[in-house]
Amino acid sequence: MPLTEQERQEMQGLAKTLRRHIADVTGWSGGAHIGGSLSMIDILTLLYWKYMKIDPANPEWEDRDRFVLSKGHGGVGHAVVLAHRGFFDPEELRKFNETNSMLGMHLDSLKVPGCEASTGSMGHGLPEAVGMALGARVLKKDWRVYCVIGDGESNEGSIWEAAMAAAHYKLDNLVLIQDRNHLMIDGPTEEVMSLEPLADKWRAFGFDTREVNGHDLDQLAEAIEYAQTAKGKPIMLLCDTVKGKGVDFMEGDPAWHYGGLSQELVEKAKTSIGE
Repeated sequence: MPLTEQERQEMQGLAKTLRRHIADVTGWSGGAHIGGSLSMIDILTLLYWKYMKIDPANPEWEDRDRFVLSKGHGGVGHAVVLAHRGFFDPEELRKFNETNSMLGMHLDSLKVPGCEASTGSMGHGLPEAVGMALGARVLKKDWRVYCVIGDGESNEGSIWEAAMAAAHYKLDNLVLIQDRNHLMIDGPTEEVMSLEPLADKWRAFGFDTREVNGHDLDQLAEAIEYAQTAKGKPIMLLCDTVKGKGVDFMEGDPAWHYGGLSQELVEKAKTSIGE
């Protein structure tokens, strides 16, 4: 069912809070992959607070849904989400990427409660997610696997090998989400290594593919609800997003793939995001 007005307002407010905290953590740590973390936050907000079957008090619950952040460099965004969702104390975020912190630049599944897979090497997360979805079938479990991939890693052959396997095994418990912000570390994808026609490629690889605005909560909610009921094929939600979303001096600028923030820039970013 569509989002209620109250849900929409709550999710919008929560997404702003998460974006503001990502700016804080980037400032505290001296630098992080902030641009691609900001672009995926609306997606993660809906997954973690409305749609995924999870229990932060019991992160190893056998029947939980699984989430894999294949674009593991977005760890600062994922860490903020996990902390706010209750998987660990948000005070741990103040030590993000420090020596002996449990929170590295790329999250470690052996150290971070709620992190299902250690990712960071591009193209590795989707193959892991395919394995998890197959595992659910073998164990006769009804958990669903959600996997977010990035644009740059879509150059990797392992992404497309995993896609072939997912389609071959008709893994309709796999929901693949592309954070299509059109940028990678070296610039626009269509200049560095063209991905288009991307939706047609995913369809050709056997995915039930829907194109949505990755910052429109209603469109996202409708697409996720469709994915939870679709049968016979793995799902691709191709989400059109803006790198650095919410921060006016970062939006659409590949220079903010990774960056540091002085306290002055943290406050400027938070002002742009809004209360």
